[in-house]
Amino acid sequence: MLVNILNALDHPDLLAPFFQGNTWNAWRVFLAALFALPMTDAERAIYQRHTGRTDAPTIQVKEAALIVGRRGGKSRVLALVAVYLATFLDYTPFLAPGEVATIAVIAADRRQARVIFRFVQGMLRAVPPLADLIADETGEAITLRNRVTIEIHTASFRVTRGYNLAAVLTDETAFWRDENSTNPDSEIFLALRPGLATIPTSMLLNASSPYRKAGVLYSTFARHYGREGARVLVWRGTTLEMNPGLDPAIVEEAYDDDPAAAAAEYGAEFRDDIASYVPREVVEACIVRGRHELLPATGVRYRAFVDPSGGTSDSMTLAISHRQREGDFGVLDAVREIRPPFSPEAVVGEFCTLLASYHVTEVTGDRYAGEWPRERFREHGITYRLSEQVKSDIYRDALPLLNSGKVELLDVPRLASQFCGLERHTSRGGRDSIDHGPGAHDDMANAVAGSLLLVRQHDRIRISEEARARFAVQARSRVFF
Repeated sequence: MLVNILNALDHPDLLAPFFQGNTWNAWRVFLAALFALPMTDAERAIYQRHTGRTDAPTIQVKEAALIVGRRGGKSRVLALVAVYLATFLDYTPFLAPGEVATIAVIAADRRQARVIFRFVQGMLRAVPPLADLIADETGEAITLRNRVTIEIHTASFRVTRGYNLAAVLTDETAFWRDENSTNPDSEIFLALRPGLATIPTSMLLNASSPYRKAGVLYSTFARHYGREGARVLVWRGTTLEMNPGLDPAIVEEAYDDDPAAAAAEYGAEFRDDIASYVPREVVEACIVRGRHELLPATGVRYRAFVDPSGGTSDSMTLAISHRQREGDFGVLDAVREIRPPFSPEAVVGEFCTLLASYHVTEVTGDRYAGEWPRERFREHGITYRLSEQVKSDIYRDALPLLNSGKVELLDVPRLASQFCGLERHTSRGGRDSIDHGPGAHDDMANAVAGSLLLVRQHDRIRISEEARARFAVQARSRVFF
């Protein structure tokens, strides 16, 4: 390696035009640590403040976690690292004939990944020696003449298998959601590591502003931050520490509006006021493996809950459940999810056909869209009743059923993911609310929890009525006696 990353950053004909001014000083120290470059005493003090460690790496770091507040410069630095690794290092000794080394940029979706990708494109195109390396370019990949490809990927444990990875740059991992998996970030990182094993200089950077105390980012922080000689370099910095050029008034206003959110967004602090709704193992214990739907049975009373939607953004979902007397279980029989875009009227007709097959003449749902759901279901002979509880209260009351294992869920990965993705928020007034996390959905979980609660509630009402009837009979018997 003839040119180290700080040399490239300082050279006016290379990357210096993209990182001018003193606002990048803290990032320069991070890069020095990442590539085991010499530090001054002042730089070492910055390193110690952001890592909680006194020992600086003596060899290039293989894996690092960047816990930095929003607008702190993470995306530009990740792009810088990608450009440097792609153009200044030689991977050909580790490649088979015809093979390329891949630098993967991974984010929750392609739109977010393109933020870093565009920074990469801009640097490569603007520097003539680097622009000459470009052999091919698409909206999602840049192929270089030195057998290196820079690609963007979405957060999925499937897409990166089979690659010979020179580097993986992951963005905003604290907010990754994949509704086909109950624990996506750990599965993705598990799938990535074998691809990094072939190239000795390969690097994995996990960058994000923090969120709740869960997931790979938090577990990495808890295990490695401040640990001398730790395998993973963990760097934590507030927005203003990493980007002192940002107007402090923006941060101050955020703290005034919502201190807990601002501490995470700008202060790089994991949130204490957000907890997981239910552990993954609890949900999995309730799933009957291999059961995807139960056919209607005679002599069984079914209850149904619907989560309506206008057909443009959220899914419309329906769940049907019954009570199994042996074992006192609430059993989920069927669940439907129609993802947008769709015709709400057509979906209501489809749902009503399913309800009729279970001999259900009444469905419960929330107050979405006023009178519209009641009118549409009424046209098909189904009574639409308004739920007496809001969604958060439904989740609250359904939690004991899950924790006690008194429900049987269908083997639907998306349903399990939605339950596991729910979060419990504690407000400043001490009141809890339960909802899905940023970028996630809970339409199916809402309908399922609602239907299982209806089964329990109606059964308690029936038992109460039977008890009153027995008491009346006993009272009359005592009178006549």
